[in-house]
Amino acid sequence: MSERTAPAAPLRARAEIDLAALRANVRALRAHAPGAAVMAVVKSEAYGHGAVPCARAAVAAGASWLGTATPEEALALRAAGLPGRIMCWLWTPGGPWREAIEADLDVSVSAMWALSEVVGAAREADRPARVQLKADTGLGRGGCQPGEDWAELVREALRAEAEGLLRVTGLWSHFACADEPGHPSIAGQLGVFREMVAYAEGQGVRPEVRHIANSPATLTLPESHFDLVRTGIATYGISPSPELGTPADFGLRPVMTLSGSLALVKRVPGGHGVSYGHRYVTPGATTLGLVPLGYADGIPRHASSAGPVLVEGKWRTIAGRVAMDQFVVDLGGDEPAAGAEAVLFGPGDRGEPTAEDWAQAAGTIAYEIVTRIGTRVPRVYVNEERDG
Repeated sequence: MSERTAPAAPLRARAEIDLAALRANVRALRAHAPGAAVMAVVKSEAYGHGAVPCARAAVAAGASWLGTATPEEALALRAAGLPGRIMCWLWTPGGPWREAIEADLDVSVSAMWALSEVVGAAREADRPARVQLKADTGLGRGGCQPGEDWAELVREALRAEAEGLLRVTGLWSHFACADEPGHPSIAGQLGVFREMVAYAEGQGVRPEVRHIANSPATLTLPESHFDLVRTGIATYGISPSPELGTPADFGLRPVMTLSGSLALVKRVPGGHGVSYGHRYVTPGATTLGLVPLGYADGIPRHASSAGPVLVEGKWRTIAGRVAMDQFVVDLGGDEPAAGAEAVLFGPGDRGEPTAEDWAQAAGTIAYEIVTRIGTRVPRVYVNEERDG
């Protein structure tokens, strides 16, 4: 992911990342779960914000763990010099187990094939692996099923631990519907998790951390906090669900502001078709502004004729289809200069749209809006110095 610390000249596009906001968000999340440690999840380049700068800012603000999906993401953090506890959980057969062990990562194990591979890698590395056993409490993705499967996984993990090949550092799971307040699966999963943890501990597992809470659970389900909470999208100042509340309701501030410089402003007559397929035709004489961002940059094509943009203090709407590299807004006769700023989304302080506004326009969730912003868009980091 390309990075800049300051723009040398007006950029075609930029994603400004406010690291002071990220640090404040981590502190707010720690306050929501005062009895638990915080894991800042920085998978997928920190949800599009830039993994290494965001990881450093999160640790500076008190996150005692970092989390990634893939081992490659976790290894990249180590290579960048990030110290402390880093966990990764999305493994496939033949993954870099030995590299993860040698980098002192916590690795997740959901099945016997994974336990077998990590034990083999520990023998090769001649040092114990840090293993967290994942329980499927009802999400139906990764994790070991309760019952005989869990009993076997726990038994064999303890056998390997007794041989000095691994240390079971955690027991964990993940919610399916924590972003839907009152959903019956929430209490059901909590109950199953408690039972699976109790079984493992009854057999002799002594985990350092037990964890199931994601961002929405961190914000709304204190009974789910256990020893550690994993905060993903909330770290970046985005509410995990509009039904739960706005970012401000939780003391959070969006970290990313996405903008572009108008590449062209021109007058056109009424009846002029705009962009592919002429799904938009000007209702009368007007001005059009060309925004040099498109679906190759992560702008959702599903936001065609719907995505909001702030230009010179006014909300505009995408006119017609989003193309690969650009889209058009109808400026209604206004004539800003070429190079004028077009703000797609940000915190909303200046009246600009938010990532949630874009999610509504594209029929998706704000997670996807920020995560999909591509590598052609430079990340410009501001407020990098730690707060006093």
